[in-house]
Amino acid sequence: MIKKITILFFVLLFVAKTYSQEFYCNVQIQTPRIESVDPTIFQSLRTSIYEFMNNRNWTGYNFKMEERIKCTMVFTINSAPSSDEFSGTLNIVLQRPVFNTDFDAVMLNLVDKDIHIRYTPYQKMEYADNTFSSNLTSILAFYAYTMLGMDFDSFSLEGGTAFFQKANDVVNSAQNANEKGWGSFDGPKTRYGLIKNLLNSSYKDLRAFNYRYHRLGLDVMSKDVMKGRAEITNDLELLKKVYKKRPGLYLLQVIIEAKRDEMINIFKEADPSEKNTFVTTMKELDPANSSKYNKVMK
Repeated sequence: MIKKITILFFVLLFVAKTYSQEFYCNVQIQTPRIESVDPTIFQSLRTSIYEFMNNRNWTGYNFKMEERIKCTMVFTINSAPSSDEFSGTLNIVLQRPVFNTDFDAVMLNLVDKDIHIRYTPYQKMEYADNTFSSNLTSILAFYAYTMLGMDFDSFSLEGGTAFFQKANDVVNSAQNANEKGWGSFDGPKTRYGLIKNLLNSSYKDLRAFNYRYHRLGLDVMSKDVMKGRAEITNDLELLKKVYKKRPGLYLLQVIIEAKRDEMINIFKEADPSEKNTFVTTMKELDPANSSKYNKVMK
């Protein structure tokens, strides 16, 4: 009996190590305009999303607890056309730890304005790759795979391709759905637009920026601040190359939005030449926020 228990223990331990989950996802549900819906529905919705994101195995890889990917999903429900139908927005924030520091760099900070879902309390959250079961689970799967792609890209050049392809499969599976955000005619700032940008070889410099900025820039700064910052200064050219091709590209805007404040803080301590390069470049790429970049020169 003891031998059987011992074997069972090691089998369970092996399975736990092999299929450890990838995400540590904080989920929030905000309902500023909703008064007629039982709030327990939204509590149940939050729990269902939390468990779907954090308890599911997305990759088959072994993630240690400290390696789990940090992200935040904030759903803001603005309308409830029926008791199980909700519309609003979703703010996605993805973070990445910086080597040998306590700092988490923001990699994504975007708002999806095309959130329209149906949910009944305690319903089973069903999802299978290449199958459209519900708008809610497809949206969650799309962003799970997109975040995995961004994270893997930051550790190896184009290392997240397989996950971007899975996110693209989610989009393809949703083409016959009536919900917005999945189609080419829904506008550029959509799930469709984001994944097509990520997989378009014409904009691969943005994926190179993701890798070089994080792995060769930020991760190096804990040991050699000047070397890491010099790398980031050079990486600005990758953003410029894409800007010259497509100034209003959605993915470029997403990256700048995520990195703006972080880069400003990095270059506040730079030498005059690097400060000038940074401010000049970013005012060209992001003119609406010129005043923020000017603070670097003070």
